Amino acid sequence: MLSNSHDFVRPADTAERAYLESLVRADYDGSHPGETFDDMKSRMSFSREDQGLYRDWMALAVARAETARASNPSLIAA
Repeated sequence: MLSNSHDFVRPADTAERAYLESLVRADYDGSHPGETFDDMKSRMSFSREDQGLYRDWMALAVARAETARASNPSLIAA
């Protein structure tokens, strides 16, 4: 997990970004009554607070993805 506020999650492509966002979208929506994850994303271009919130939620998503990957290792033939 990223440990510094100057570190950012940089998904490789839009598919990876969508996957990471899907890991936290419901939690964000449930913890912020009256707004959605997409509302926060739309405000990011002009709100430093929302940029920080998005960065923090994406860091959580990366941690969840790493946990899921560790619990379901893929088999690689040698």
